[in-house]
Amino acid sequence: MDSVGAIILGLVQGVTEFLPISSSGHLVLVRDVFNITTASPLALDAVLHFATTAAVAWYFRSDLWILLQTLLRKLGRLPVNRSDEILLYALIIGTLPAVVAGVALESVVSSYLHTTTTVAIVLFLASLFFMFVEWRYFMKPRENQLTIKKGFLIGCFQMLALIPGMSRSGATIGGGMLLGMSRLEASRFSFLLAIPITIGAGSKMLLDLIQTPETVEWGMVALSAGVAFVSALIVIHWFLGFVRRYTLWPFVWYGIGLSSFVGYMTWLT
Repeated sequence: MDSVGAIILGLVQGVTEFLPISSSGHLVLVRDVFNITTASPLALDAVLHFATTAAVAWYFRSDLWILLQTLLRKLGRLPVNRSDEILLYALIIGTLPAVVAGVALESVVSSYLHTTTTVAIVLFLASLFFMFVEWRYFMKPRENQLTIKKGFLIGCFQMLALIPGMSRSGATIGGGMLLGMSRLEASRFSFLLAIPITIGAGSKMLLDLIQTPETVEWGMVALSAGVAFVSALIVIHWFLGFVRRYTLWPFVWYGIGLSSFVGYMTWLT
């Protein structure tokens, strides 16, 4: 992998990780389209996951500090703010479904579903899901209130992201909206929920890397990670501003257009 390939992969990971357009699906497509091969794919994937996790953790550092204080106060049996307590429990419980599903299904997904055909089909189905979410959001009044139960159910939606082409952020934002949360509150919870699961995924990849004898191109990996970190910070800030004012419809049409293009290139050429 040369520097151009490293920058492309880092940019794709950073831009798509927190948008409802599937980072894993885009990485599969970009590697195929640009014929990008790496001598150390495990190292790159692990470090890119940590880079985007660092970006979201830095952006929400104030929230994380409050959550840490809440946890320590709970352990010390001291009084805490109720909304902070609910957010803490919702994040913990919401992480569990994806962890269980990831451990149980990771080998099946990596062996059979990391294909352009799967990505094309799932991108289209995800767009239909977002269509329904936006219709339901328009029809049903919103409560804008997070509960522990909602946190768990949003975590169940997060399991869908195991399938390449299904966006983790899209699944969780859509799940939150279906459960009565606003786009902004659903997006904020989705980003916070990304931290433990992406740390877990990155750690798993890092452990796999330790057990393999492959050569690591650390210079290219560091370049790609730096690009991913900076681009992820920009995208998080932009997207939170976007959902304050607009709907998810642009991402619906993007998903339909991309899935149609991929399907055409895969099956008709």
